[in-house]
Amino acid sequence: MPVDADLLAAEWPEPPPWRRFSGEPDLPVPAVDPRESERRLGLVPLDLTRDFDLLNGVNAAIALARPLLITGPPGSGKSSLAYSIAHELALGRVLRWQVTSRTRLESGLFGYDAFGRAQAMAMHENSDIGNFVHLGPLGTAMLPYRLPRVLLIDEMDKGDFDLPNDLLGIFEEGEFPIPELVRVRDRTPEVVVHTHDPDGRARVVDGRVQCHAFPLTVITSNGERDFPPAFLRRCIELTLPQPTPDRLAAMVAAHFPEHEAGLTEELIAMFEERRRTGVMAADQLLNAVHLVRSSPLTVAGRRSLDEVVNTVWHQLSARE
Repeated sequence: MPVDADLLAAEWPEPPPWRRFSGEPDLPVPAVDPRESERRLGLVPLDLTRDFDLLNGVNAAIALARPLLITGPPGSGKSSLAYSIAHELALGRVLRWQVTSRTRLESGLFGYDAFGRAQAMAMHENSDIGNFVHLGPLGTAMLPYRLPRVLLIDEMDKGDFDLPNDLLGIFEEGEFPIPELVRVRDRTPEVVVHTHDPDGRARVVDGRVQCHAFPLTVITSNGERDFPPAFLRRCIELTLPQPTPDRLAAMVAAHFPEHEAGLTEELIAMFEERRRTGVMAADQLLNAVHLVRSSPLTVAGRRSLDEVVNTVWHQLSARE
């Protein structure tokens, strides 16, 4: 049953006074993309309410309007958590910001195509400045939505060393300027810009983007480096363990509801055996299940189960 947006907004917890922001006007949360939800979570998404530690962490992040910092081994479900939250609470499409070693704060906030605008002006085409400003995933999440958008900052430990500190100002103030729009605000106080949503547009007033509901931010880390104390104290920290056999079985059932239970148990037992001597990710198990179910190479016993899983089960690293 779909979640009623008006009811959800009425029941959404009020943040503490120091986490209240006054961006306006309230924008409606975009509709949920069922295809994205199915692709990320499967046909029957996992029930978050069964994991009390996880549920408590998510609830704390919502109540305090603080980012949720998730650490854990590869394949433990860190990124999927953002999609599960958006699905469970009907908070629309997840805004995903994939961090790399070249990622800077500005790439998450917005981009301005000065060259494209200059070209348009030279050719006497539509050169309205808003057509050349594109908000990134972080910038879009900071728009004044009625309910918080879900923002996934994925693998932040791979980013520039200064990125966590650069984010502090955005997280504390809930707003940021777009210098190119600030410069023209006297003659153009309202500008419609592109957002990170497909075909999305939003109005920016006086060159500043300010949130109303602070985005429900999920930051993932594989633990490759430590973050500054000032950053950590502004986050709700949560560590996900390796998925248990029961959790693995639930993940398989979510993506393959009709898969044979006995074969699932056998594959999970084989997966657990491999995992004792090295790091394995849960999506490797899902790959094996799909191969066993659909690959023509498995028909009529032409390949054993061991040969099939060896195709996709390479240890990510050896255990010490």
